[in-house]
Amino acid sequence: MLPWGRVGAYAREIARSDLFDRHFYRGTNPRMHPLSRLFPERHFVLKGEALGLRPNPDFCPRAYLRHNPDLTAKVRHPFQHYIRYGRHEQRVTKDLPPRHQTEQVPLPVLRPLAQKRRFAIVVHLYYHDMWDEFADAIKMSGVEADIYVTYVRFVEARTDLPDRVRRDFPQAVIHQVPNHGRDIFPFVHLVNSGALAGYEAVCKIHSKKSPHRDDGDAWRRHLVEGILSTQTAPRLQRFLDDPEAAFWVADGQVFSGADWWGSNAARARDLLRRVELPMAEQDLTFPAGSIYWLKPLMIDMIRGMRLRVHDFEPEQAQVDGTSAHAMERALGYLAQTAGQRCVQATDLDRRRTPAPRHRPRYVSAFYLPQFHPVPENDAWWGKGFTEWTNVARAEPAFAGHNQPVLPGELGHYDLRLTEVMAEQDALRRQAGIDAFCVYHYWFDGRRILETPIDQLCASEVDFPFYLCWANESWRRNWDGLSGEVLLDQSYGAGFAEALARNVAPYMQDRRYQRPDGQRPRFVIYRPDDMPDPARAVANMRATWRALGVGEVELGAVRFHLGRDEAVTEDLFDFWIEMPPHGLVGECDYLVGGPAAPDPHIPLAPGFKGLIYDYSRLAETATDPAYTATLPAQTIAGVMPSWDNTARRGSGAHIAHGATPASFSRWLDRIAQHRIEGSYRQELFVNAWNEWAERAMLEPTERYGDANIRALAAFRQGGGPRS
Repeated sequence: MLPWGRVGAYAREIARSDLFDRHFYRGTNPRMHPLSRLFPERHFVLKGEALGLRPNPDFCPRAYLRHNPDLTAKVRHPFQHYIRYGRHEQRVTKDLPPRHQTEQVPLPVLRPLAQKRRFAIVVHLYYHDMWDEFADAIKMSGVEADIYVTYVRFVEARTDLPDRVRRDFPQAVIHQVPNHGRDIFPFVHLVNSGALAGYEAVCKIHSKKSPHRDDGDAWRRHLVEGILSTQTAPRLQRFLDDPEAAFWVADGQVFSGADWWGSNAARARDLLRRVELPMAEQDLTFPAGSIYWLKPLMIDMIRGMRLRVHDFEPEQAQVDGTSAHAMERALGYLAQTAGQRCVQATDLDRRRTPAPRHRPRYVSAFYLPQFHPVPENDAWWGKGFTEWTNVARAEPAFAGHNQPVLPGELGHYDLRLTEVMAEQDALRRQAGIDAFCVYHYWFDGRRILETPIDQLCASEVDFPFYLCWANESWRRNWDGLSGEVLLDQSYGAGFAEALARNVAPYMQDRRYQRPDGQRPRFVIYRPDDMPDPARAVANMRATWRALGVGEVELGAVRFHLGRDEAVTEDLFDFWIEMPPHGLVGECDYLVGGPAAPDPHIPLAPGFKGLIYDYSRLAETATDPAYTATLPAQTIAGVMPSWDNTARRGSGAHIAHGATPASFSRWLDRIAQHRIEGSYRQELFVNAWNEWAERAMLEPTERYGDANIRALAAFRQGGGPRS
């Protein structure tokens, strides 16, 4: 061992050389003492070099001596020799794995299984000799799972791997894949295909030899045994029960802190931009080793990144700095945006008591009947215009902007078909929604967009609903406040009584909702627009009584109210909170507010709209200072997202970072802090199908039915983020 003074001198020489990669050294030696992590050069001098640990990805002390035999007898410190002489002499510094030529095959076409077990285990094999080790681990775990195997095949080698896999697991799904993107892209390809959708949890393992580590085999076994062992079954149940757990890894495999970035920060930022997620480098926490269990919400977020084969580099034995390495780190931010974390194996052996969460007794969602052509829209916007026309034309306002947002399984539907409403009802039940609050367009006796609800009432389709009078004038700029008036709400004499008579027949329909069990419910969108609101409300109530409807539970949307004393809090039975309206403050703006635009949002030329932080709105919604401003009888509201680019183009208002993960986190905050005090413990969602404002729960091409499942889990009490 070097004398103490020479230890310090050598460590300083290493530091001055700029050849020692602190991030890499810490990352590949996770069990170092905390003091050694502070001074990794000293650790390398005292222990690491003798153990053969690498000071950077491209230098192996033992390989340096092995490939340079003239140094073996006279050099005690190979890295010091390299710093002083070897780099100038261009000496060989490491062993490279044998460069086997792999078969160039197209990506396999994948199909989801018709029937699935509760769990899936995905295995990627570059080294075929590891299959037996993995098969034993899977069997030892006792978990009944669907097995997916992807593998790389070498040109010069014969393989019986598919036969071996099927001997162990006859129903396994096996696919040969190109050697591209390490183990990460084959997994992403499975995610993109939908093959991994519908599982309660998915396990991912791969044949990790880590040639840059002398303890590579021991490390891999530790990673696998941490998630597949005789303890897997009880730990897996605790993992599922923990609403704050996103990933489960072996002990010691949750890496935290900026020291672990290596050369991957810039690429990880680009990956996260695909799902509108910001990245604070100091907040890095991730499941290291790429061997873990993960929950469906994380599968949804990976799918949302829309990664394809060209997003990953060709395989060249890289040990850092690739999209695969960046993706490993980006996963931690996906968990964070959902308010979740990575847990280690022994964490699951300790029982946790999560914070109490209250579940809503009744859930409503605003419903837009705009998705069919009408003569008025033909005249104003062009023949055949529907809401889909604007949705399809939307263009992204910044890199990573989720536009256009296209429909998933329901397609570009036409609400003149009651079969569509039946399909929507099936999804409503899946989401745990009790009723649709359907917009009712009535202009002093003139109706528009009434066909869907009228045809519904003439059918047998199960579609629980109540009406909301959308009493704003229609204007060419879509906001109801300014621009050319297309259809005026004039509030002529006797309008309140006429409106009450118009909606009374709907209240007799068997599907019309009475949330309190007695009174039919009716909502007014802009109560302050009515002349003399108190008198109008009294006339409506009197008319309904005279018609035999009886008492009506009458509510109003809160967001448009100013300080108009004509609309008092007790005028209505309840109020509806309608995010994002009333929630956005000056500090929430990322673009267009008082502060300089966020430099991490690269805007398209000509953008003049507003962009604000979705996650901050979720925080405000549960801030006591904000909730104190709401009437006591307010129904708590939530929105999956908001972005009216389809209607306003470059002048859009956009909630940045709205994803199924951040929606789940908002739901969780509502469960902890708002539902108990909400009117009748209800929840209101804005909205079911406001596609042109990207405020919808319906399945999308990008995220599938992730928002529906998030709401369902929240409603069922299993934690919104399972």
